[in-house]
Parts: sequence; structure tokens; C-alpha cells
Amino acid sequence: MFQDKEYLSALLRTALPIAIQNFIGSSLNAVGVLLVGQLGETSVAAVGLANQIFFLLNLMLFGICSGSAIFTAQFWGTRDIPSIRKVLGLCLGLAIAAGLLFSVIALVFPAQTLHLYTSDAGVIELGSRYLRIVGLSYLTTAITFAYATQLRSTGIVQPPMMVSVVALSFGALLNYVLIFGKLGFPAMGVEGAAWGTCIARLFEFVAMLGMTYLGKFPTAARFSELTGASRDFMRRYFVTVLPVFLNETIWSLGITIYNGIYARISTEALAAINIIGTIEGLAFVVFIGIANASAILIGNKIGAGEEARAMVYARRALILGVAGAFVVGGIMIVSADAILSLYKVSEVVRQYARNILTVVAVVLWVKVSNMNLVVGILRAGGDTRFSLFLDTGTLWLIGIPMALLGAFVLHLPVYWVVVMAASDEITKAAIGLYRFASRKWINNLTRSMA
Repeated sequence: MFQDKEYLSALLRTALPIAIQNFIGSSLNAVGVLLVGQLGETSVAAVGLANQIFFLLNLMLFGICSGSAIFTAQFWGTRDIPSIRKVLGLCLGLAIAAGLLFSVIALVFPAQTLHLYTSDAGVIELGSRYLRIVGLSYLTTAITFAYATQLRSTGIVQPPMMVSVVALSFGALLNYVLIFGKLGFPAMGVEGAAWGTCIARLFEFVAMLGMTYLGKFPTAARFSELTGASRDFMRRYFVTVLPVFLNETIWSLGITIYNGIYARISTEALAAINIIGTIEGLAFVVFIGIANASAILIGNKIGAGEEARAMVYARRALILGVAGAFVVGGIMIVSADAILSLYKVSEVVRQYARNILTVVAVVLWVKVSNMNLVVGILRAGGDTRFSLFLDTGTLWLIGIPMALLGAFVLHLPVYWVVVMAASDEITKAAIGLYRFASRKWINNLTRSMA
């Protein structure tokens, strides 16, 4: 692996900007939670729960855009730009529909939606105020997501990274100013966090489209190029992308069920889960970079007809992921107390968070392996229907029932419920590795589209 300079160069060139972008995003998200955390546990729980709506949208967009990126990566292997622009057009249509749907939910039905998760009136009231503002940004976020993902699939990773880093940094600054009333602005609390996020996403949208068309990148398509897909092209596109879309949608619904379970345990449990979620997001940044870069590199090789080379790249992604996860997991355990001391929460919340963080660190290598298998390998080979079964089947048939059993039958503390919920990851890894070894996941989509 380390003697293959071509592979290492391509991996670093692709993975590093993605990892940096995710690191900045996760860091600033953690800063946002930390800022809101100064307002108290109810505010942390409210913003965390309200962001479950964006979490659902984000994963739905990830399903649409990463499914589309399967084609983009393989078409880039043959430098078929007209087909890439047709894929972008279909991707944009689905992304815009998802953005509009979630905007309606956030703007019209915020309280009713949050009531599905918790009965805490204070959390629902604060969360509704947050949602009515931040929901204004969902449509532009969907368009930004589509362009950024397709750009990365053509190997253009640094410009989208720079746009996101600047926008996220701007958003963190706005959050600080508007939450606490700095630079002459009134202190707006939770609503200030919402306005800061909303304005930053609008800035990101304008910058992403400006960069794409001024830079004349492969995704700088005219309207006629976005809408030029034939019926057969669309049929093959939806056959591959629909399972990815369903995968992320059903999986994200399952994750929100988890958060609903934690919220029903107690507000303290939910606050601890939200704190650890931001820390786990930071821990995953390197592995998200590896998985997404591997998907691009593997897809390029399959599109170019180099299936054996794609298999080598996939094996290396798994090895790098496991090795890195052991290192990062150890760092998480050692630094847990120092990190948690930054939050102004009760001792109960801090103890819950400490125990949950230990669980997350121990199972990190399994979760990283599964992310590499599903996102970086199986989908890159067009094996989207099996990925749908693997990712959602283990969650709904094993993870959620185990969490329900632990929370409402055995009445265990939240950290033991997290342990029981993690049982689906072990099952998923075993099945996924078997599928990987079979090589049945390798499908050249450019040939079938031709």
C-alpha cells in the first residue's frame, strides 16, 4: 500500500480536502453546541432535537447525491461530461424536491414534528422557534449539496472544501454574535443560532454556484444539458439511485427513532447524546474522507474497466479505516474528561456523556468498517440494492428492537441502551465483509448506460 505512490497520491489529493471540510464542519458544529450549551440543558436538547429534522434532510440528500455520484465517478473514468451533466440534472431535481418538503415541515409543522420525539414543552417551544428560522435555508442547502457532491466525484475537491470552510466559519462567528448579542446586536439566544446558520448556508449557496460557473467546471451545465436525459438513461439512473435514496431515508428514520428513545428516557439523556454526537462527528472526519475518496477512486477504476485495481483499492480502504479507528478511539477515551469539562451541564449529564463516549470509542472501528463497506465500496460498484438490505435491515431488525428492549423493558441507563443499539453494527460488518469478498458488488454502470 505505502509503496504505491499513484494510489497514495490520489487518495491524499481526494481524501484530505474532504476530511478537512468535514473536520471544520464538525468542529464548528461542536462550537455551536458549546455556545448553545451556555444557555442551559433545555436549549441544548431543543436545538439538538430540532436539528434532527435537518439530519433527516441531510441524509436524504446524501442518498440522492451519493447515488448520483456513483454514475458521475464512473463517467469521469471515461471523461463523459455530457452524461455527467445529465446525472447532475436528475440529482438536482430530486434534491430540490427534498429541500422543499423539509422546508414545509420546518416552517408549518415544527411543534407537531418535535412532539413526535419528546413531550417536554420547554424543549418543543424552543425547538419550534429554531426550526421556523433555519427551515428557510433548506432549499438552498439542497442545491449546494448536489453541486458539491458531483464536483467531488470528478476529482475537484479543493474548491468545494474552501467554500464550505469559509461559510461554516462565517456561520460560527454569526452564531456567537447573535446568540450573546455582540457587536451591537441584541442577544437572541436560540433564535440567534438559527439566524447565524441560515445566513451562512445562503452564503455557501451563492459561493458554490458562482465558483462552479466562473471556474467552468464539468458541472457548469446549461439548463438544456441538465434536462437532456433520455428515458432509458433515466430508467437506469433511478434503478441505481432509488435504493441509495431509500437506504439513507429509512436509515435516517431509524436514527431518529434512536433519538426519540433517548429523549423518552430523560432530557438529561438526550442532552448527553447530543453532546457526544458532536464529538463523534469530529472523530469521524478522517474516515468520511477515506470512504468518500475511496468511492471516487474505486468508481473511476470500475468505469475505466480496471476491476482488479478497484478490488485492491477497496481492500486498502478497509485496512486504513480499522487502523485509524483504533488510534482515534484511544484518543477519545483519554481526552474525554477534558472535553466534557467545557460544557456547563449537570453532573448527571456529564456522567452519562462520559459513559456513552466510552461505548462510542470502543465500537468505532466496527462503525468505520461499515461506513467504508457501504459508502466507499459497495455503492461505488453499483451494488446499491444489497447495500439497502445491509444498512437498513440490521438497523430495523436488530438495533432498534434492542434499544427499545433496553430502554422500556429493562429500564437501563442510556449508556447501556447505546451498547445494546450497537449490536446491529457487528452483524452488518460480518455480512458486509462476506459480500465484499464475493466480488459480486463490482458492476460497470457506464457499459450498461451505453
